[in-house]
Amino acid sequence: MSGYADLRALPSVDQLLKAQAVLPLVEQHGRTIVTEELRSVLSEIRSAVREGGALPDTNGIVASLLGRLAYRGRSNLRPLFNLTGTVLHTNLGRALLAEEAIAAAVDAMREAAALEFDLDTGKRGERDSHLRELLCELTGAEDATIVNNNAAAVLIALNAVGAGRQAIVSRGELIEIGGAFRMPDIMERAGVGLVEVGTTNRTHAKDYIKAINPETALILKVHTSNYRIEGFTAEVEGAELATIAHEAGVLLLNDLGSGTLVDLSRYGLAKEPTVREAVAEGADLVTFSGDKLLGGPQAGFIVGRKDLIAAINSNPMKRALRVDKIRIAAMLATLKLYRDPDRLGARLPTLRMLSRGQAEIRAQAERLAPEVSAVLAPKGYHVEPQACSSQIGSGALPVDTIPSAGLRISAPSGTALEALAALFRSLPRPILGRLQDGALVLDLRCLTDEVAFLDSLSQGATHAAA
Repeated sequence: MSGYADLRALPSVDQLLKAQAVLPLVEQHGRTIVTEELRSVLSEIRSAVREGGALPDTNGIVASLLGRLAYRGRSNLRPLFNLTGTVLHTNLGRALLAEEAIAAAVDAMREAAALEFDLDTGKRGERDSHLRELLCELTGAEDATIVNNNAAAVLIALNAVGAGRQAIVSRGELIEIGGAFRMPDIMERAGVGLVEVGTTNRTHAKDYIKAINPETALILKVHTSNYRIEGFTAEVEGAELATIAHEAGVLLLNDLGSGTLVDLSRYGLAKEPTVREAVAEGADLVTFSGDKLLGGPQAGFIVGRKDLIAAINSNPMKRALRVDKIRIAAMLATLKLYRDPDRLGARLPTLRMLSRGQAEIRAQAERLAPEVSAVLAPKGYHVEPQACSSQIGSGALPVDTIPSAGLRISAPSGTALEALAALFRSLPRPILGRLQDGALVLDLRCLTDEVAFLDSLSQGATHAAA
């Protein structure tokens, strides 16, 4: 009987909506959402009281409402700490943008911009024109265009120059990228017939020459950036393929995948073919990504012969694959950084993180270990600095690793480690590491804000499972 008396004392939704503590929430979230969540809170309270629970006061009700609104408003697309050891993590958004690119994107979002308007003539312009001159300068190509990612770049390039005809590809280069997206499938959608030559591990010039026929539109060379075949291997380099293609009157399309505009060896990394090198070798078209090694927003570039770029831009698919003003602004700012190669490593986050020395990261691990241990040791976890290896990610240099350092967190059981990893993922700013060799490893290569990291860690400390 007392339970029902308690329930009669429960404020109504209308009464709560007029409470001083709730009015700001209505202003922030809207009356409809607050009303829905209040009804849910009150329903939960009624159930709890009927089972013997105490009736909360208004402050308790508001606290429950705040929790529900916070959870409802929380997005999984929120900042997190990438301590996985993969710098360009596809599932975590790949490249972090330079401050110059972020500022340019914000300006483009805030104000109107001459996206397709020629300020000199007062007539309609082309959105690609903002990037064309700079791309040609940095790659040595005659012309350039941009679409929304590299898979789209390959798709529209193949369709524009080879639809209804055939493309010759080495069997060793028939790649599959993330999400089971396969090169043969892209070619089929582009309307290009696939002619495979060579074997998985060895393809020779004679294989291409023998396969060329009147239906051949192009030779497609694909950089195997997300895997590597080693041992008894052979491939035909771009310069020789260009000669073969041009002597037969067909085109060479070189898909570099991740693509890079600089020699990575100057930053202590293994060398990758640059776009300028592919153009200089004689490729008629070169495709590459903007959001991987290049360090910009998601985009796909096509550079090469002027007449072929014109054909691509007039393809009906171009409108469906185009990029918006925000990405163009961010990409323009990113490309401008490449004009100053001496400062590029410091200004471009991708190169800055990839080029961090192990000694610097090790010092960071030793600095953080006692503070992290102070939080986790009472819960039964052991924390210590550890040498580890990072990787570039997003298909770049798949078998090469970079010496790094981090924190090794061990526990009495694997269950406890999985619980800790789950707890870290649930934080307002999640912390993502990797479970490896019976421990949770936090690779610190990409950690730039130690204070924020420790603050986020402390938020979950009281909930850590022993």
